[in-house]
Amino acid sequence: MPDDSHLIEQKIDSQELLKGRFLHAFRDTVRLPDGSQTTREYVVHPGAVMVIPILDDGRLVLERQFRYPMGRVMVEFPAGKLDEGEDPLACARRELLEETGYTATEWTRAGLLHPVISYSTEFIEIWFARGLTLSKPALDEGEFLEVFTATPAELQAWCRDGQVTDAKTLAGMLWLQNVLSGVWTLDGAR
Repeated sequence: MPDDSHLIEQKIDSQELLKGRFLHAFRDTVRLPDGSQTTREYVVHPGAVMVIPILDDGRLVLERQFRYPMGRVMVEFPAGKLDEGEDPLACARRELLEETGYTATEWTRAGLLHPVISYSTEFIEIWFARGLTLSKPALDEGEFLEVFTATPAELQAWCRDGQVTDAKTLAGMLWLQNVLSGVWTLDGAR
């Protein structure tokens, strides 16, 4: 492992800016590697999961959801925030059922994504779900979305054409493309 000491910033002070129901924002004063000081603003996030649900015929289960900060409807893989102390697989199972109405018999953890490393502690665990069975969704109060299916080729084209810009879904497409081509393997099915 390389010595990273010449890159590390040291926290000197921290000021809480916002403590909301979902986000917790801070402004820290830090000492830079050259000894000078500056501030860093960032959001503490509890983490999340994203599910790549694959139907037996190879189609993907996706969502269309209005995202207020973007002011538009976005195409995404199902995802959701971890509750305090919640196991990521339990969260993935819960979110898939709540948002899409599907349950899965096969779950495989693919990897970890840090979507906005410049200003957030957020991490997203990526899960593949197979052996899907449709029951009934149970959306959270105030949650409105449309569930639909698409082929991997359709999703890939939407990513290429800029119709899909959600970072987690783009990363999910990267995983999916590499798994389907055989370049990457998924180990540890649960």
